[in-house]
Amino acid sequence: MRLSNSSFIIHPSSLILLPMPPLILVVDDEPKVARLARDYLEKNGYRVLTAGDGQSALTTARREKPDLIVLDLMLPNIDGREVCKILRRESDVPIIMLTALSEEIDQVTGLEIGADDYVTKPFSPRALVARVRALLRRSTGEIKAPSIIRAGGLEIDSEKYKVTFNNTPIHLTPNEFKLLHLLASRPGQTLTREQLLEDLHGAASGIDRSVDSHIKNLRKKLETTSGESMIETVYGIGYRFLNVER
Repeated sequence: MRLSNSSFIIHPSSLILLPMPPLILVVDDEPKVARLARDYLEKNGYRVLTAGDGQSALTTARREKPDLIVLDLMLPNIDGREVCKILRRESDVPIIMLTALSEEIDQVTGLEIGADDYVTKPFSPRALVARVRALLRRSTGEIKAPSIIRAGGLEIDSEKYKVTFNNTPIHLTPNEFKLLHLLASRPGQTLTREQLLEDLHGAASGIDRSVDSHIKNLRKKLETTSGESMIETVYGIGYRFLNVER
């Protein structure tokens, strides 16, 4: 049976249940590596736990039921291969094997014992986040936003590609519409610039000023019509949609 974390949070302004961000368990006996992976995953909106050896990894996985595990191959007490085998007998939790070994035989072995993907050290933190995101999409599927989203007097119709406030049209560019729809479909959830860039262009980019410009223009149009921008800046991270009730 799948280990999964199904906790929910309540958004206070609208009293709706929102799924908690996915929980990732990072297992590595090198504190710097574990910290680097944790920091980048948290920056991208994930909750993260860490473990420094095989036994701790098993104990934490069984107790916390993470949505995905990043598992180092070389671990004290119980090595990553054995941890992967044990976890695979108990659940189908997605596992990304993290290893300093770059030979093909080690990568194949990791996949054969039940890992879903692998990343070799030294690794790019952005690449690791991309692998985590892709594997979660494959294992759980994307949650499709409703075709019409309503927040107070604001109505976003994704099929008609139309936004209104109290029946007054708000004319948006395609990118402004995409950003508003993405943010409004996850009220109260902070989305990073990287996540927003991926939605706009299909891949994250090191240049994130375009998102800021689109958000600035979007806020102006929302404020002009409704008197509220509804989009809050989370400094150093990204943006979130505030569901203003009227």
